[in-house]
Amino acid sequence: MGIIIGAMALFVVLSVFSGLKDFSLSFSNDFDPDLKISSVLGKSFFVSPSQDKQINEIDGIASYSKILEERVLFTFNGKQEVTCMKGVDPNFNTVNNLNKKLFNGEWLKKNTSQVVVGYGIAEKFSMGLLDFNNPLEVLAPRPGKGTIENPEEAFNKMVLNPVGIYAISEDLDSKYVFADLGLAQELLEYKSNQISGIEVKIKKGGDENAITHSLQTIFNTKINIKNRAQLNESLYKMLNTENLAVYLIFTLVIVIALFNLIGALIMMILDKKENLKTLLNLGIEIKDLRKIFLLQGTLLSFFGGFIGLVLGITIVLIQQHYELVMITPTLAYPVIFSIENVLIVFGTILSLGFIASLIASSRVSKKLLGS
Repeated sequence: MGIIIGAMALFVVLSVFSGLKDFSLSFSNDFDPDLKISSVLGKSFFVSPSQDKQINEIDGIASYSKILEERVLFTFNGKQEVTCMKGVDPNFNTVNNLNKKLFNGEWLKKNTSQVVVGYGIAEKFSMGLLDFNNPLEVLAPRPGKGTIENPEEAFNKMVLNPVGIYAISEDLDSKYVFADLGLAQELLEYKSNQISGIEVKIKKGGDENAITHSLQTIFNTKINIKNRAQLNESLYKMLNTENLAVYLIFTLVIVIALFNLIGALIMMILDKKENLKTLLNLGIEIKDLRKIFLLQGTLLSFFGGFIGLVLGITIVLIQQHYELVMITPTLAYPVIFSIENVLIVFGTILSLGFIASLIASSRVSKKLLGS
């Protein structure tokens, strides 16, 4: 019973954490591309028409989008906020699913002063959409050298038209204001082929390593390429650490349960002492007598782990389909059935059960049997 409950609990908890991990990453997965290219030599780089053509010819790339990111100052109705403007081209929504995360309004159109802001920024500014009485303004420092004589000439200034509000997560909702790529280039005085990055969507089954190598070749290794896990390195590390910690804690619970197995086997050895002595006198070796209890303990672990897994899988599948346990009235506790978790739990139970049985069976000795 201890092994059954331990295996069931370990599988259910691992499935819950798999669900929570997937749920946590779903926010960034809707926003982050499969691959993101940035320059290693400054904030921006240039993309020539020939490089554009070469990128289009790479096998495995579904689509890509040119972007321009820069921190600028936004002002609205006397309030100010420094945050990131992200200029995007028309292909942006083929790479990301951000247009599906619009809380209100619509996505911006090409070659306009329209912008899409985050819910966090809209809340800070107490800003609505299409408010022509209170314009949203953006200021960016002008590039160049020399002494500034007139402070107003030190900044490029534009009036923007918010047409949409997106909502993903608390951090991302206050991080970006999306604008047309041409508008961002004009504000920052960049050339038409000057960008800060390229976001890439890979086809299903595409070879990420081969695509990365091809992109490095096109740009002569003057770029930095990160995949989704590298873009969210701290988040992935945190989730993996939590998963490992929970696994180790529940493995400790199973180890404690297996002490009962060791005790039960030792009690059985003492109970069958006379029978073992008889077998020993008949010529059976000590190592063969030990194998009896090793096999018995391993079988107990096997069937205990199997039954526990069946119960755990049943609980997880019921939660997945019927959503019995809720976090909020509209959000069910996320769980994911995974073959990997099944193998981890079964492997853990069998390994620890075998070790526990080996420890208990080692008590069988000639000294114990009085020979």
